[in-house]
Amino acid sequence: MVQLEELVNFCDELLAANSFGDYAPNGLQVEGAVQVNKIVSGVTASQALIEAAAANDADVLLVHHGFFWKGESACITGIKKRRIARLLAADISLLAYHLPLDAHPDIGNNAQLARRLGLQVEGRFGRDALGMVGRLPQLMTSAELIQHISVRLGRQAIHLGEGDAQIERVAWCTGAAQGYIEATPGLGVQAYISGEMSEQTTHFARETGIHYVSAGHHATERYGVQALGELLARQFGLTHQFIDIDNPV
Repeated sequence: MVQLEELVNFCDELLAANSFGDYAPNGLQVEGAVQVNKIVSGVTASQALIEAAAANDADVLLVHHGFFWKGESACITGIKKRRIARLLAADISLLAYHLPLDAHPDIGNNAQLARRLGLQVEGRFGRDALGMVGRLPQLMTSAELIQHISVRLGRQAIHLGEGDAQIERVAWCTGAAQGYIEATPGLGVQAYISGEMSEQTTHFARETGIHYVSAGHHATERYGVQALGELLARQFGLTHQFIDIDNPV
């Protein structure tokens, strides 16, 4: 058991939460029970995940995608009202970390994706050094790379690019970081991996020869929040349960 305040302070410090200019507030977004015994983690604070957290007696719901995003209405109505009302009724705190959880060098989404895919990290790039650069576990063709990623993530990855090239070095950044492909020609890589893709991603990949892999926003960001939840369980003697609400995007 741990006090909520101690848990939040630990996470904020570990992830350097206040050092990021983010699209939503990082840290405690909805306050629930003072004492924490069980954490449920998941990617996004959807109604389905909130209901699952309540059904599994969570004191804290730990997510990567929380509430109160820049540009959205500040009014607590509709979907937002129902989600927050359910959290409050169940006395569950919502703890959310976005860019800080992408960036952490050990438990972050990009670091954890590297472990999942067997990538050797050699450097970082992009805003707040979110992206990573490194090597595959062995030389692969682009077709073999797609198969490897699809098997390891349990989701069919999409390949944008021409031909079946030999891939040795790759760059990656989880989630909706397809725009980072524009930085890859100067990184000495043959492929770039992210979650989503845009219309222009296809043309950039074709015209630069960089093979782009869209591996899924949700699929690439399942691992950081799990690693953080497991770390908190060890640190404070808590119970942790990851619940995956499937999302094909």
